[in-house]
Order: sequence, then C-alpha cells, then structure tokens
Amino acid sequence: MRSLPYVKTSFTFNRTFSATIPFGAVALISLVSSSGCKFVGTDYQAPQVAVPDAWNQHIIGSPVGVLAVDYWWKQFKDESMNQLIDAAIESNKSLAIAYERVLQARSARQISNSALFPAIDGVGGISREGTSENVGVPKAAGGGDSDTFYSVGADLTWELDVLGGVRRSIESADAGLQAVEESYRDFMVLLIAEVARNYLDVRTVEERIVLAKQNIENQKGSLKLANDRFAAGLAPKQDITQAQTNLSDTQAFLPQLRQQRTTTVNRLAILLGGYSSAVETLLGEHEIIPMPPQGTEIETPAEVLRARPDIRAAERQLAAQHARVGVAEADLYPRFALNGNFALLSNDKGDVFESGSRAYGFGPAFRWNLFSAGLVRSQIDIEESRTREALLEYENAVLGAVEEVETSMSGIANERDRLQSLKLGSASAKETVFLIKDNYSKGLVDFQYVLDAERTATRIEDSYAVSQGLLAQAYIALYSALGGGYPDGEVELNRSK
Repeated sequence: MRSLPYVKTSFTFNRTFSATIPFGAVALISLVSSSGCKFVGTDYQAPQVAVPDAWNQHIIGSPVGVLAVDYWWKQFKDESMNQLIDAAIESNKSLAIAYERVLQARSARQISNSALFPAIDGVGGISREGTSENVGVPKAAGGGDSDTFYSVGADLTWELDVLGGVRRSIESADAGLQAVEESYRDFMVLLIAEVARNYLDVRTVEERIVLAKQNIENQKGSLKLANDRFAAGLAPKQDITQAQTNLSDTQAFLPQLRQQRTTTVNRLAILLGGYSSAVETLLGEHEIIPMPPQGTEIETPAEVLRARPDIRAAERQLAAQHARVGVAEADLYPRFALNGNFALLSNDKGDVFESGSRAYGFGPAFRWNLFSAGLVRSQIDIEESRTREALLEYENAVLGAVEEVETSMSGIANERDRLQSLKLGSASAKETVFLIKDNYSKGLVDFQYVLDAERTATRIEDSYAVSQGLLAQAYIALYSALGGGYPDGEVELNRSK
C-alpha cells in the first residue's frame, strides 16, 4: 500500500459541543478563527522523488560549456525563426486561452479568500398592508384598516473558520493558481518548440526542393546524352526511355515536396494566430537549415526537474489536492457563525431615521452534520484517493521528463553520426555520377550504371537534407525537454489578452 505524502495530525475532535454557547466564548472562537491555525487536514510537504545522479545518455563531442536553455532559439542565429516565435507568443490563440485560465484561477482564489470575511447585505423596503374586515378584528375595533411600513437596515452573517476548513480551501486555491501559472509557462515552452520545429520543416523541405531541382537538371543532361548517343547509332533507344523514366520520377517528387511545404506553412499560420500570407512574409527567401552550437554539457537531472514548468505544475496540483482533504474533513465538525441584523422600522417615513425606530438582533450559532449516512467520510476517502492519484501523476511527470531528455540526447548523438555518414556518401555519390557519365559518353559502360548512380545520388542527397533537419529538431526536442524558453522572471502574467 502506497502511503500518502503527509502525516495525519494527532489532534482529535469529539462531538460534545453544547447547543448553547456563552457570549464569552464568541471572543475565543473569533480569536481562534483569525489566528491562522488549521486543525483539519495536515500541512503539505513536497514529495521527494528519486532521480538519477547523472544522465545515461551523453552528447558526444568536446564540451564548450553548459547548454543554455533560456532564449535557446537565438542560438540558431536565424532571424526568421526569432520573428516567428515572437509573433506566436504575441498572437497564438491557445496561449491566450491559457492566460484566461490564469485569470480564472486568480478569481477562484479570491472567491475562496472571501469566505474568511463576513457577508453584509443591505436590506430595505416599503409595504402597504391591510387587514380583513371579516376575519379576526371586527371593523368597529379597527379591522379593515391599512397602513404603510418603512424599513431599512443590514443583515450580517460571518462563518468563523474555527477549525481551518476555509484556510485549507484558500491553501488549495493558492496552489491551484500556481499550478495554472506553471501550466501557462509550460504551454509557452511547447509553443516555442513547435514553432521552431515547423520552421525547420519548412527550411528542410526547401533544401530538398533545391536538391531535387539540381538532380532534375543533371538527369536532363543524362537524357540529352542518351539522345545524342542514340542519334549517332552508339546506344539503343531503351537508354532514352530509361533516362526519361528516371527524370519523370524525380520531377514527380517536386509536387509532393511543395505540398509538404504548404502544409507546414499553414500549420505555422495557426501557431501564429494568423494566415499563411503573413507567415510567408516572415519566412522570406530560402535559407540554409540552421544549426545550434554543438558540444555542450547538460545539467544534472535534479536541476532539470526544477527548470521544467510542467513538473512544477504537477507538484502544485498535488499541493492543491492535498489541501482539499482538509476541506472535506471540516465537514466532520461543527461550523460556527455570528449572525446579526440591524433595522430601522416605522410606519411613518418621517420617523424612519429616529432612534425609536431601531431594531436589532445578534448572536452566535452553529451547525453540525450529525448524520449523513457516510457521505462525509466517503468524500474524505475520495479526496485522499485523489491525492494519491496526484502524487502518481507527479511521479509520472518526473519519469517522463527524464525519458524525454535521455531520448533527445540519444537522438542528437545518433543523428549526428548518421549525418556524418550521409555527408561523405553525398560527396562520393556526386563524384560517382560524374565518373560514370564520363565513362558512358566514351562507351565504356552501359546506361544502367548511369541510372543507378543518379538514383543513388538523388536518394542520398535528399536523406542528407532530411538528416540535417532531424539533427536540428533533436536539439529543439532537448531544449524543450529541459524546460527551455523565456526565463521565469520574464514571463509576463499581468498582461491582458
């Protein structure tokens, strides 16, 4: 059985309160209720979750410092990426929704806090009343007369938080607000990473389009060479048809790439809260696939957990739920209140504000749920179960954070090795195409060698461009896994959307 991350207090209550409370006790009740003591529930202590002392995966390379995660996108030194991210932070609709939830949580906290104070209502009225001539008092004795009554005053109700149930509710609302604020920061982390990923998708597809066009020009040259050799009677017609087939296959690849780019630009438009025309303006001309500095170290797992807003949000959600146990426990015990009213009553409007019109009443009261057929105990059990659930969610968030960092570091190391191999392969493939076409023009090899070489070059060059994009995206995944984004002090939560 998993234990809760809190220890039950030894403070106990018994149901022996008297139905009549002396007025001298009112002062004591008020003092206790305003002293900050919380007898229901237990004080929250953040759970200690074991994390590895060091990472299992490593980014191979010569360390040049600790990986900077604040404003990490600026390390790519790409102005278009910077502008897209700034535009997304300013206008993304989902981020605006997340901010509205912060405002809602602040108002919910204020609602909880208001329960500590008395509720005062102003009351007043004018009524015209008449009695029946045929019921009760006969007409000769005044029956059937009518009169006007005027009243103005105030009613007061103050539920005293003697046992701390209201303060537990405020504690829960405070932690809930902090959790929503951290969720806002977490969404910003994810938004920045998503914009950067889609931007890299655009640049990667553009690079693939450039390479495809270059290969199309090379294959057009091969088709011309085959035509020239056929016209000279040095090659069969099948060399022409094969060259045309290879060229058409590569040309058919271009529309697919253009569609991928259009889809990604439209996705960026959604992230920026606008339309694709504005995105195209920010993208500008085709640029190379940007890459951040390499060879940096990663902070320890414990430091990473402190930096991730989703981990902090999960911990604050646990704290909020923990306090709700005390709120539920408060229903086991009496609730004390001070009630009062003051009024000015008169049947002559000229006398309403005279001292003789005063009427008042005040005194303490309590309400105690003596029998609920197990409802209160069951609600406490539910809240305790939800607290254990929140603890498990927090532990899951920690495990997920470690997994994301490990996976992204592994992705960087492996993609870097792959990119290096593709870089060598791309250079050798280009040279192979040149050599084989030269040999074909001299009649030393048949056209099949040219086709194989060109297909290999097309494939490996495209893979090289894709690998560049994947390596850059692996760094983005690492920055996101480390909770990278704006420094906490610079995330403005007081702006209006």
